[in-house]
Amino acid sequence: MPGRKLGNEVMRKCRHESQVKIEASEKSRRDVMQQFVVVLSAQDCRPCAVNWALLTWSFDLVEDYRMNKNLGSRSGFTLVELLVVIAIIGVLVGLLLPAVQAAREAARRMSCSNNVKQLGLALHNYHSAYRQLPRQMGGTRTPNNALNSGVAGGGAGSSSLRLSFLVGLTPFFEQQALWEQISNPNNENSDGTTPAVPWSAMGPIPFTSLYSPWVTEVQTLRCPSDPGTGLPAMGRTNYAACIGDAFTNNNGRCIYYKSGTSTWMDERNSDRVESGRASLRGMFRPAFVTRFRDVLDGLANTMMAGEISTDIGDRDITTMPLNNPGKWVDLNDNPRNCATSISSDRPRFWGSGVVQASTAATTDNQLEWASRGRGYRWADGLTIMTGFTSILPPNSELCTVSGADAEAVASVSSRHQGGAHVLMGDGAVKFITDSIEAGVSTSGQVYLAGTDDRAPGSRSPFGLWGSLGTMAAKEVIGEEF
Repeated sequence: MPGRKLGNEVMRKCRHESQVKIEASEKSRRDVMQQFVVVLSAQDCRPCAVNWALLTWSFDLVEDYRMNKNLGSRSGFTLVELLVVIAIIGVLVGLLLPAVQAAREAARRMSCSNNVKQLGLALHNYHSAYRQLPRQMGGTRTPNNALNSGVAGGGAGSSSLRLSFLVGLTPFFEQQALWEQISNPNNENSDGTTPAVPWSAMGPIPFTSLYSPWVTEVQTLRCPSDPGTGLPAMGRTNYAACIGDAFTNNNGRCIYYKSGTSTWMDERNSDRVESGRASLRGMFRPAFVTRFRDVLDGLANTMMAGEISTDIGDRDITTMPLNNPGKWVDLNDNPRNCATSISSDRPRFWGSGVVQASTAATTDNQLEWASRGRGYRWADGLTIMTGFTSILPPNSELCTVSGADAEAVASVSSRHQGGAHVLMGDGAVKFITDSIEAGVSTSGQVYLAGTDDRAPGSRSPFGLWGSLGTMAAKEVIGEEF
């Protein structure tokens, strides 16, 4: 009997010591988990912290059940317990994934905003160096526009006054090597071959795919949220210049080369230049030079640049241009003239009855051919490539007069939810929502022959959004945006 009592006493003490160790271990583990949850909460990852806490609690629940069921036995999980844990984990994963995706998009949006900020810094540094902003639709030209795309086999060429503002800006956003290739004669084709003669300084017309700089994709010009990549684009960009609140001459038609008369428009027709001055009211008026002193409405109230989505071939109304089903007059009088072609079932896409052109010969009510999507050529000064208008609110339809080379109503757009980034003249980055006050979207635009509220110098007919796009219309902006 004394031996049995002694054995029972030893067993009781061993169990007690084991229980104390288990409780201490559990307490320590729970303290660590609580601290981990506090750290996650401090890092603004509350959904992750809550889900981790729930997961820990589920394991504790099962462990407590096992210990209460048989304290002296430390056997493995039963099948029922395992299934319960798996089910709980499945539910938590379902709850956690949207939070992870939202966190990733928030990070991508922040990176995109930083790119816009870098662009603003580059523009201010450029202006400090040259006392003007880089020109949209600039570059070189020849008297008769000869060989603008170069000679057979590559080489020579002139840019035909069609380069975007981004080309001259390259050395100001850490692309000095790329600028050296562009600003000097270049003796290499993009396919690795040697051109028949060296490419001219400032390159050929910017749709020339054999010229290496034009097919280079610059990461600073790409938004991480945009999935577009590769062909048929050459070098994509997600950032564009603000042209203003009217589309007349916004493709540089006041200076373009007219093959029928073998002359440059600004040398032949001064009225076309005056027309451009009247309608192009943004900080990057194609073919005109702008200085900060020209921005009479204030740099903080005027947009310099903005975000655009690039086309991925899905018939998106913001990235695939639709040729206006009518004439220039129709679109000038009603910027929403293309809205009737939008799908009623999927309002972010063109309707099934709208076909895509197979060649450059786009006709009315036809989508532009595949190689002319939004943002496809970073070096090209055409509006659909590197420009935007403050006519229709963000993420509205993209409408041209007679194809991608012509004037266009083209707003900012993005893959972010509910709006897009814009860069103000003072360097501030704003996120403009799709619901910004934009006046009456069917209003006629200001142009040279306009009268009354459409006369040159009039206030923008497109509300707050239109006012942000003009630099000297004497509008007073008294509300937050």
